[in-house]
Amino acid sequence: MLVLGVVVMPAGAPDPLVAPIGPSAGIVSGPSTPLDQLTGISFLDRLGDLSRGEVHSYLAAHPDAVSELLAQPPAAASVAGWWAASPASTRRALLRGAPELVGNLEGVPFSVRDTANRSSLAAAADALEKRLNGQVGRAEREELGTRLHMVEQVAEALLPKDGHSRRLFAFDPTGEGRAVIAIGDLARADYVSILVPGMFFGVDAQIAAWSDTAESLVSDQEAWLDRLHPGEHLAVAAVAWIGYRTPSLVNVASMELAREGQRELTATLQGLRAARGDDQPYLAVLAHSYGSTAALLSLAEDDVSVDALALVGSPGSPARTVSELQVTDGNVWVGAADWDPIPASGVFGSQPTSASYGAHRFSVAPGVDPITGQRLNGAVTHNDYFSEGGSSLRNLALIGIDEGALVTDADRAAGDAIKASGKRQAPVA
Repeated sequence: MLVLGVVVMPAGAPDPLVAPIGPSAGIVSGPSTPLDQLTGISFLDRLGDLSRGEVHSYLAAHPDAVSELLAQPPAAASVAGWWAASPASTRRALLRGAPELVGNLEGVPFSVRDTANRSSLAAAADALEKRLNGQVGRAEREELGTRLHMVEQVAEALLPKDGHSRRLFAFDPTGEGRAVIAIGDLARADYVSILVPGMFFGVDAQIAAWSDTAESLVSDQEAWLDRLHPGEHLAVAAVAWIGYRTPSLVNVASMELAREGQRELTATLQGLRAARGDDQPYLAVLAHSYGSTAALLSLAEDDVSVDALALVGSPGSPARTVSELQVTDGNVWVGAADWDPIPASGVFGSQPTSASYGAHRFSVAPGVDPITGQRLNGAVTHNDYFSEGGSSLRNLALIGIDEGALVTDADRAAGDAIKASGKRQAPVA
């Protein structure tokens, strides 16, 4: 359980949690400026000057300080530079005293964020269990039980499988929750794929399964790299990203949550770029359904770019063509099953499967791998695009490691959706 220390000062003495004892110096962000009036890097600098107990006490007295900073954080590149230049004492104080801040601050090294988020995860479980063991009403008990189950699902998703490390890249136990889990070493991988889900992908119900999907992708990519580039020891990582509130049937026709996903995905991409510095990986975003709309908004409107973008079951976005997206060399791919009504709806403004959109169209239909001879399953529901052993996941794996030449083309006769024109159709109910 997270224990908050209390600092007691003599009457009339300056509060060291607000302004340090000593002569006044500087203006606006100088030493005399109260901590609760600082923002960005200035706030982080001052908070890091406190001891672990003082950090606890300040955050106990200002419970919204972390959420407010994370809502309007400093640029990820600035955070990366600040962390690298901070003394070890500052890093320790913040890691131990404010893990919920350090764990979700884009630009902080991945391993540090994992340590911080695991601490927050354990603290959340401990706090929820203690409340459940106390005197609570029936409605509150149900709510606490649901939240504890979500926390336990995150813990389960972090259990290593198949020899791959798993790290908690972001974690928020409030509300519907938020969790981002990396499979493999994000700090050193040559290829990084970020998996962005669509509706009904809440943390409680899906983080364990989504992490296993990312693991399957990593295993497939490793097998391909061993076959195609033997002896080069290339490394891959994938991110099971549930970094936004995904919609339900009630609100799936609105772009409100897609805009939230856009903001969060942009922050993740900027954080990854900043943390990797001069050693950038080949970066791919693999997005499904409503999540593809969030990804398209990010890459059309924000200061981010990727090396590859793959969309499956996509309802589109305001961007009309690949040329509007910040994807290297227009390396955009789209897959859709012929029976899937979502890609044909054009509900958010465009149809990525249309020829006029300009994306490469890959197969999600059943068939035989032309290289390995393995029989591949086809996507049979809107949520089958990431199924293990399917042609869709096979092609997504290759797109994520810059092997587009080996991706199988969409084939209408086999069951792929191929639109000849970009005309918008009426949304499917």
